[in-house]
Amino acid sequence: MPLSFDMDEQLVQRLADEIDTNGFAKLNAAVPDTDLQQLRAWTDEQAQKHQGEYFAYHGETALSESLLASYWSDPRFKTLLGRLYKHAARREAASDRIFPVLRCVQGNQGKRESNSFHYDASLVTALIPVFIPSEGEGRGDLMLFPNIRRVRSWVVFNVFEKALLQNKITRGWIIKGMQHHWLKPYVLRLEPGSVYFFWGYRSLHANQACRPDVKRATALFHFGDPHAGSLATRLILKINQGRARRMSNKAGNQPPASTPN
Repeated sequence: MPLSFDMDEQLVQRLADEIDTNGFAKLNAAVPDTDLQQLRAWTDEQAQKHQGEYFAYHGETALSESLLASYWSDPRFKTLLGRLYKHAARREAASDRIFPVLRCVQGNQGKRESNSFHYDASLVTALIPVFIPSEGEGRGDLMLFPNIRRVRSWVVFNVFEKALLQNKITRGWIIKGMQHHWLKPYVLRLEPGSVYFFWGYRSLHANQACRPDVKRATALFHFGDPHAGSLATRLILKINQGRARRMSNKAGNQPPASTPN
């Protein structure tokens, strides 16, 4: 079943304005209850294959048997993401392809995969919460430093920034800065049933640490690479997907990941 929303220009403008102003936008009750239950059942099956440890599935091939396929192939969803991209980039996207990811943070490995601040390769990121812990500490809330950089004209600047920030040393300093309240990201509690949008390319983001005994699963839809076709972008995607595959394979067998064109 497709996502539930009325596609019109007023919706696009409302979401875009909220992302520009607040760092994110929320589409309430867009995931039908029957869809959410089906997504949870499928995710549970995959979690059992990975023995309660962290896993991430990247690309259409890895997720083709899930309900998520009906989302990334929905023309209305593609149109919505395409118009959001045009608002942010001031130009049409090079492709209307949506790149899906299912990420499940659980177990001891899940704790180590948290607080991994990064920029997305795509400009527009849509997030659907599947499993979100609701009580206690260590829920894995989404943290955002929203809209802190512009779309770079040259891919080399993008690669340099990602290399500077997406490493253990810098991430350690970011965490220390948050512990001392020198850095204060926006913390967003996610609600299953809703869809969240943000400029993933422009916003440094990560999930907070999760307790090993809880499960946090989110479906991510990436749209619009500002540096589409560049060698650097293709290499970064291959490295990220290879790492995710290796991490997932430590606890079980992951379906093969596909690489976007």
